Amino acid sequence: MEINQYAVLKAQKSIEIMAPADTVFNLLAEISSWPQWQPDVTSAELPDGLAVGHVFHWKAAGLNITSKIQELELNSRIGWTGKSLGMQAVHRWRLEVIERGTQVTTEESLNGWFAQLLKLFDPHFLEKSLVNSLKVLKNQAEQK
Repeated sequence: MEINQYAVLKAQKSIEIMAPADTVFNLLAEISSWPQWQPDVTSAELPDGLAVGHVFHWKAAGLNITSKIQELELNSRIGWTGKSLGMQAVHRWRLEVIERGTQVTTEESLNGWFAQLLKLFDPHFLEKSLVNSLKVLKNQAEQK
């Protein structure tokens, strides 16, 4: 799975997390628990369990989002596509074991009229969003 290279907004960011890859992966994969540690996520439901092709519904920053798991490899990668009002997203997470823990890289593309508005008002919206997500993930994983 690749992000949409032609999307209105696209970004990639990385961070080192001093925690094992399985700890980091579990935080990302336990979708129903996202509201407990991600401040922007107010609800998340994965009714049929974690597997490629399964759909989950969540609400972040006031947007209702329907996503579908597109890639999944235990402790290594997870990615999904998503749709919300006026926007289509592709979001990937890759984890690599390093000496001090886990190198986490996330990349995302956003397309649609709402993404065009975001770009108009804040051209760096997606980069800032990914950096914030990585910081929150790092903080949570390193506390476990």
